[in-house]
Amino acid sequence: MSPSKANLPRLLERFFTERLMHQRQASPHTIASYRDTFSLLLRFVQEQTNKAPSILSLQDLDAPVVGAFLDHVEQGCGNSPRTRNTRLAAIHAFFRYAALYEPGLSALIQRVLAIPSKRFEHKAIAFLSHEESQALVAAPDTDTWLGRRDRTLLLLTVQTGLRVSELIGLCCQDVVLGRGAHVRCLGKGRKARCTPLREDAVRALSAWLDERRGQPVDPLFPNRRGGRLSRDSIEHLVSKYAAIARQRRPSLEKKHITPHVLRHSAAMELLQHGIDRAVIALWLGHESVETTQIYLHADMTMKERALAKTSNLDVPLGRYRPDDELLAFLKSL
Repeated sequence: MSPSKANLPRLLERFFTERLMHQRQASPHTIASYRDTFSLLLRFVQEQTNKAPSILSLQDLDAPVVGAFLDHVEQGCGNSPRTRNTRLAAIHAFFRYAALYEPGLSALIQRVLAIPSKRFEHKAIAFLSHEESQALVAAPDTDTWLGRRDRTLLLLTVQTGLRVSELIGLCCQDVVLGRGAHVRCLGKGRKARCTPLREDAVRALSAWLDERRGQPVDPLFPNRRGGRLSRDSIEHLVSKYAAIARQRRPSLEKKHITPHVLRHSAAMELLQHGIDRAVIALWLGHESVETTQIYLHADMTMKERALAKTSNLDVPLGRYRPDDELLAFLKSL
């Protein structure tokens, strides 16, 4: 195949270096997600066509191939529809970029861009009550260095609702104590924000920083070797302390506790104390206030209070009258 036909490697390299890294200055997390998507896609196409990725053309990634890949991601790999949609979003971004440089393939590109995201059932979010959060934070053994580190990390997470990536990125200099104590972090879209701290978190962080004795740019919560914790490490420690907390708080038995559940718990704590949704969105670093809507649906206590303010409807009983046959047929569909 001539170099002019094998246009995919050139386009893909420019997409990552020019569009993502230079123009958009995408975060390492975004680049890694896109990288994984195209690694999976290229391996899938190679298995289907016996063509090495370095000789593929954009024509090899037409809509049927991309559709088959998305089915493979969901059914063959056991991924969720949400993950499928994440892969599709990366592919769409690349094809929108390719449209600028391959106008002769606009029909093929438009067919790929026309592949819709898959709709899926949105489950109610999981969160911990105030008492359950307390049980989790109390789980680490504070007689050890690791226990004191982990307790401080858990307390900070359930109070601020920081994402895992934001926790990992925290440096010692990002904690500001004293009057107006807060923690600074860099969130999604490289947006910096400050989150205030309660007195219990201030005391815990003050004691931890005294023990940590790190330089300003050192990680706030280091691993045993002094480097940054990984995402897997934080997920593991949350799971470990959740198992301990379940022994003290039976209500946790049926709850699957992850770092993101702690983020939801922080949001629900704010909502249940009457904090406006706009403030919660700013607190969590949400792109839109509408994202915070999920917490209104999840709070059964607020719904029960609203129901208690309503009155029963005094509706007289009526006699059942069957529908017209045609209307009955339509209702049965």
